[in-house]
Amino acid sequence: MAAATESKMVHSAVVTYSSMLSLLSLCPPFVILLWYTMVHADGSVAQTWNFLKQHGLQGFIEIWPRPTAMAWKIIFIYGAFEAALQLFLPGKRVEGPISPTGNRPVYKANGMAAYFVTLITYISLWWFGIFNPTVVYDHLGEIFSALIFGSLIFCIFLYIKGHVAPSSTDSGSSGNIIIDFYWGMELYPRIGKNFDIKVFTNCRFGLMSWAVLAVTFCIKQYELNGKVADSMLVNTILTLVYVTKFFWWEDGYWNTMDIAHDRAGFYICWGCLVWVPSVYTSPGMYLVNHPVNLGTQLALYILLAGILCIYINYDCDRQRQEFRRTNGKCRVWGKAPSKIEATYTTTSGETKTSLLLTSGWWGLSRHFHYVPEILAAFFWTVPALFNHFLPYFYVVFLTILLFDRAKRDDDRCRSKYGKFWKLYCNKVPYKIIPGIY
Repeated sequence: MAAATESKMVHSAVVTYSSMLSLLSLCPPFVILLWYTMVHADGSVAQTWNFLKQHGLQGFIEIWPRPTAMAWKIIFIYGAFEAALQLFLPGKRVEGPISPTGNRPVYKANGMAAYFVTLITYISLWWFGIFNPTVVYDHLGEIFSALIFGSLIFCIFLYIKGHVAPSSTDSGSSGNIIIDFYWGMELYPRIGKNFDIKVFTNCRFGLMSWAVLAVTFCIKQYELNGKVADSMLVNTILTLVYVTKFFWWEDGYWNTMDIAHDRAGFYICWGCLVWVPSVYTSPGMYLVNHPVNLGTQLALYILLAGILCIYINYDCDRQRQEFRRTNGKCRVWGKAPSKIEATYTTTSGETKTSLLLTSGWWGLSRHFHYVPEILAAFFWTVPALFNHFLPYFYVVFLTILLFDRAKRDDDRCRSKYGKFWKLYCNKVPYKIIPGIY
């Protein structure tokens, strides 16, 4: 199936092309404007808007930091370190789902080890006075600028590789250069036999940078004020709990839409290399210069609510993963699971069977796990309170992203399972929010 087929099934051609071109052209400058507003404009969209209105394009060019040697050095050392951990740390052998062309990718599950080695190394470098993480914060604009341009070049490399040296038969062109660049050419691109590019961009660079920057913002606030506000502590702890959950469950992530269905192009790879470090971390970025004293009681309430949401999100994924691992022979909420046995035909003409779970969390709605994920994002943002809207941009973005992903996933499953998906939707009628949507 061509890389763009899925997107065409979900949206009209006009919406598809306009959204792709908009994201390709608007996301890079938005990253810089977000950083500038958070760090230099007091988090005020109005202040940034007034500056741009007064100074125009020349003003925007002036606030766009130029990539510096220090920025490239930080990115290279971090990327090389994470690539080395991905390649050389031990881990169990894990097989991914069978692809539409019948391939089954093999991974080395060492994400949790890489995560702890990364954080311990980073904090130790600061603790022993070898490297001060505030350097990262002080050069953050230059780092984001370098990532924007470097990641665009990397996506061009992926486009060329998909044409001339694909890693597997799970690759192909739609015949349209914009679609191929945006959605990607290859499903499982690799360098050599063992270095999986999407595991690196999505997990080891992108998600790992989220945790590293959360720690960085915490240390920067400490060095600025001599203490860390409880609002920053709540944000940092919840972020680290969420990222820890991710790496604990990383082999489950390899079965999700990001890895098993979305190809390696601008949408996924540029997003993880640039959008995750800049947008996902933005609530903490704002809190560096805007410490809020929540008080012990409110801070604990927010912290516990956030941890509960992260746990429910994890348990949703664990429940489905256990159901698949045991081929439905497990207990869900203390009893045998309710399920639908769905048959489908692969692109090679083989008939295969999948089990669709219709009880437990997955009986509440078809994508219930998105509800606690969105709420968790709200709880690690709400310590910023409500003086400015911009810290909540990530929550809004995540909500739009997950609702769109639910639609794309439903359309893909409808096409794959046919009448069985209709039966599943009759049994689990709500898409995301039980009783509402």
